[in-house]
Amino acid sequence: MTAIMLFVSLFTIVELNCENLFDYRHDTGKDDIEFTPEGNRKWTSFRYYKKINNIAKALLACGNDGRIPDLIALCEVENDSVLTDLTHRSPLKGGAYDYIMTDSKDPRGIDVALIYCRLTFKPVEKRSIGIEGNFDDTPLRDILFVKGIITGGDTLNVMVVHSPSRRGGKKQSEPKRAAVINTICNVIDSITDKSPDASIIVTGDFNASSSELSLKKLARHGMTNSGIGKKGTYGAIGSYKYQGVWETIDHIFLSPRLNQRGTVFTLHDMPMLLEKDKRYGGVKPRRTFYGWRYDNEGCSDHLPISVTIRTDESRQ
Repeated sequence: MTAIMLFVSLFTIVELNCENLFDYRHDTGKDDIEFTPEGNRKWTSFRYYKKINNIAKALLACGNDGRIPDLIALCEVENDSVLTDLTHRSPLKGGAYDYIMTDSKDPRGIDVALIYCRLTFKPVEKRSIGIEGNFDDTPLRDILFVKGIITGGDTLNVMVVHSPSRRGGKKQSEPKRAAVINTICNVIDSITDKSPDASIIVTGDFNASSSELSLKKLARHGMTNSGIGKKGTYGAIGSYKYQGVWETIDHIFLSPRLNQRGTVFTLHDMPMLLEKDKRYGGVKPRRTFYGWRYDNEGCSDHLPISVTIRTDESRQ
């Protein structure tokens, strides 16, 4: 009789809004002049590579039990140059990482991306999904969809999202965020119609808390918000802080099959990502710019989040 042994391994996905991760060169047709050496932010190569390194260190610190993250979902990244520098010219360069990103009609040129470890995730399908609806006045960022095979042979469907901000008012901007959620739900339905037990992850900056109606619709399509009620270790009680109020607007949603395997959600608020909030008290994310004031050690106005999923492998 051949013995079958069960090996338990872990798979970690990290999400971070990088807050204006632009390179220092002007992209024709994009509104990115302020992030150039001649722009108001004096965005030099030194400042750019310093931010790249700060972000890379933060992402590596989100690994589990000494392992680097398997997948990294990023929002507010400008182009291929930025992703190449992040994966090949920063502390991430030893992680066997590659990337996939969108190329949306965003006026500033910021998009979403998925960095993956080639040793633990093999992409087999990728596409950029436009948002359904008429929003010609302010083009919405595409959703990135990637299907891949993880270690052990399971298929994983991943969507990376950056919903519109609340600029102009929460009520006025809600229809745009609702359109993003509707598009996501349609993709989920198309996947589960063919494979009811599919493994699906939806992650990104939704610019909405878990209590908003648009996000509750994901629950009606079988997705579980893995981070509800979770807090950090060093004082953060959300992924984003605005005018003294913490809120988790970055999320990782899991389909039933993944959620039942045993998961650990982490809000990463390591001291290097925080500073004292002198105006409102407590701490806040340490960002690169406060208005026009530059902070050499700043990373982002968002904190990274992660989910580690248990994957079981049978071997003879």
